[in-house]
Amino acid sequence: MVDPLPKTDRAHDVLHQQFHSLDPIFKPRNVAVLGATESSGAVGRTVLWNLISNPFGGTVFPVNPKRASVLGIKAYPNIAAVPARVDLAVIVTPAATVPGLIGECVDAGVPGAIVISAGFKELGAPGAALEQRIMERARGKMRIIGPNCLGVMNPIGGLNATFAKGQARPGKVAFISQSGALCTAVLDWSLKEQVGFSAFVSIGSMLDVGWGDLIDYLGNDPKTTSILIYMESIGDARSFLSAAREVALNKPIIVIKPGRSEAAAKAAASHTGSLTGSDEVLDAAFRRVGVLRVNDIADLFSMAETLAKQPRPRGNRLCIVTNAGGPGVLATDALVAHGGEPAPLSPGIVNELNGFLPAAWSHNNPVDVLGDAGADRYARALQVCAKDPDNDGVLVILTPQDMTESTQTAEALRKLAQLDGKPVLASWMGGVEVEAGKSILNRAGIPTFEYPDVAARAFCSMYRYTYNLRGLYETPSPDERAVGVDRERASALVAAARASGRTLMDEHESKQLLAAYGIPTVPTATAGTADEAAAAARQMGYPVVLKVYSKTITHKTDVGGVKLDLADEGAVRRAFDEIRESVSRMAGAQHFQGVTVQPMISLKDAYEIILGSSIDPQFGPVLLFGAGGQLVEVFRDRSLGLPPLNATLARRMMEQTRIYRALKGVRGRAPVDLEALEHLLVRFSQMVIEQRWIGEIDINPLAVSADRVIALDARVVLHPPDTPESALPRSAIREYPTQYVTEITSKDGQRFTIRPIRPEDEPLLVKFHQKLSERTVRLRYFYPMQLDRRTAHERLTRVCFVDYDREMALVVERPPAGGAEREIIGVARLSKLPGTDDSEFAILVSDEHQNKGLGSRLLGMLVQIARDERLARISADIMAENQEMQRVAQKLGFRLARDLEDSTVRAELTL
Repeated sequence: MVDPLPKTDRAHDVLHQQFHSLDPIFKPRNVAVLGATESSGAVGRTVLWNLISNPFGGTVFPVNPKRASVLGIKAYPNIAAVPARVDLAVIVTPAATVPGLIGECVDAGVPGAIVISAGFKELGAPGAALEQRIMERARGKMRIIGPNCLGVMNPIGGLNATFAKGQARPGKVAFISQSGALCTAVLDWSLKEQVGFSAFVSIGSMLDVGWGDLIDYLGNDPKTTSILIYMESIGDARSFLSAAREVALNKPIIVIKPGRSEAAAKAAASHTGSLTGSDEVLDAAFRRVGVLRVNDIADLFSMAETLAKQPRPRGNRLCIVTNAGGPGVLATDALVAHGGEPAPLSPGIVNELNGFLPAAWSHNNPVDVLGDAGADRYARALQVCAKDPDNDGVLVILTPQDMTESTQTAEALRKLAQLDGKPVLASWMGGVEVEAGKSILNRAGIPTFEYPDVAARAFCSMYRYTYNLRGLYETPSPDERAVGVDRERASALVAAARASGRTLMDEHESKQLLAAYGIPTVPTATAGTADEAAAAARQMGYPVVLKVYSKTITHKTDVGGVKLDLADEGAVRRAFDEIRESVSRMAGAQHFQGVTVQPMISLKDAYEIILGSSIDPQFGPVLLFGAGGQLVEVFRDRSLGLPPLNATLARRMMEQTRIYRALKGVRGRAPVDLEALEHLLVRFSQMVIEQRWIGEIDINPLAVSADRVIALDARVVLHPPDTPESALPRSAIREYPTQYVTEITSKDGQRFTIRPIRPEDEPLLVKFHQKLSERTVRLRYFYPMQLDRRTAHERLTRVCFVDYDREMALVVERPPAGGAEREIIGVARLSKLPGTDDSEFAILVSDEHQNKGLGSRLLGMLVQIARDERLARISADIMAENQEMQRVAQKLGFRLARDLEDSTVRAELTL
């Protein structure tokens, strides 16, 4: 069985040629302005004037029931009276009138609208009710930008559907802002600085079109090279993360998000009428999907320029070349403060620099070439430092001293503007005297900065972007020590606690829940009396720990509920009485149900870790990893992440903490089993995402040493029992779809597993491609794609790292048997087409397993997945000679249509 050709393996522009639901907004043929007026200073007048004075190749229709014409153009009483089909309606009428006007537009078949009017959810419940009425009419029939926005510009196409003063210049950068006022300020600045845009969008309060929609659209726009965002609230977190992850590898997405302080967050919330969520969680989310966050408006544009001109650094080590010590020190301080490192100079490089630099040069990094350095000395120093393998980039600083040749030096450096895999940045300090040199460097593609600390900060941002992207498609290691997960047992434990009306699982239940997901826990027994506690202690062996056993108390140490290192029976009995007395006094006797008894685990060679999860209002479940123990809130050494995790993402969560350095081994202590810890985090994230009734969970401490990882205590808080299941928070990143794991038997009786693909499958896919025949490859890709290209890491990571919200890839796996390793013998993929309800499929089965019914089973599953996702159509292009695939598609109800021009057959199924 061979397969059809999916869009993902054809020319990149095929996707862009598909109709997108946002095309009527960005590329309209006819535009109607509802609320057009001649009143001086009115928004309706400015919008109409901008549309007619910036030709976009279409017609503008004013709609105003009180006027026969507006600005000399015939006006119409309503949208139904407009004599042509309208693609875009721009609405500038009072908020109360908007729901009715949207209804009229829907009835007239208008596919896109920009609602500039304000007075919606930012004013509270009445405004939110208006928005609800709008969406009741528009959902599924019209795409809407706004309300409460400035509008949309497509400078390349000439469209200006805003009430801004002036039109943006054409360019390659897309700018999207939630603040209309900021848009006007950026527009004014851009005209002065001659900065151009491919799109200029004020998104408003995102009633319908959100960040994800726009990132998707602009990500497929060949005229856009980077996407800049001013964000006040994230809206649909899953949509944003899904789109950003898809686009970030091809185009930088750079975000400035205010609200780091509590006061700023409140201001943003009042502006947009939306929750802003935790800033720490937002940082974790941006890291997860390859988005670069900056703190200043200036950085937003300078980073777009810098990433467009120079390659991303592979690491964080910067070499600084300067003609003055002070600026070099400033750059070094900024470098270290923002996560970079001064690169060490290798002995060979020092010797080479000694050959032509004066004896008084710094002999270290920063490389001070001294104040009398001419253009040749600068150029030679840069050339030598650039080839040092111990650095990842070079910053050249020039201060205009009396003997400095700023222009000549820039000319000399111009030839070194493009180093192999290393960025070159420059800081030409000064004013008029260095302007000519800065101009030369900028034209040559070397970004220049006013001050060296700003340049160093830019280098760190470049590295952070590299780090974020690397995490997207770094193949994780498989869990060779994988343990079984007992989901049914875990769900039963949660259900039992809920059935009793509790939101707090006791310690014994909590540890059983962890054990169901393969997380090692310390043996624990419950005891209702001192005699039972003593008996349990004797069976376990001394020393032991006693903790209060309670259905209601969450933090045991706060009520004196923990007694450690109990060496004999007398100590156990005394500890039981002391815990009972302390709990009764501090919380009430009704909160004491006994104690738990567990062996005393020595922490002498172990580190105490906390592992937890809680709910963020925007992103749903959020994971926490950090230094644990009783002082967890004091040290606050932690990192956050979004589930689900794989081994690579788990390691990156650990890398964000200070304790990670200790876990790798310090001061003679052996490193902990980091691989075991990685996979424990993966299973923990799996539990959090699958057991949706969990609201909060803490494992503290998780004891980690060189030879073991074990949970010593756990706390699980459930959502209230009366919470509707539909109201439970969903994860911001779609979980692994276990519902599509199935066992099958082929026609010849062999047993296989069909399951969704995982990032860890990359090595198996390499072996899969090595066995494919030339014919199978040609029918799959429409040309004989070479093996080295099919198995390239950059390609296979995109195949294996699937965003299940966008596409579904299934593999057919043969389990290991008779000494043979497990292997993948088939792959199927269903890809949604952005901005539509359509999808395309592809199926590839290895030669030796073709004609065994696997292709039919895979296509049948893809059709069912398409139905589950509520898609309208599923289709594929098949080579005319590929009769096998055509028969499979026809058998499953696909309609076939032959294209005689390119010898293909279009298979399409309407769902």
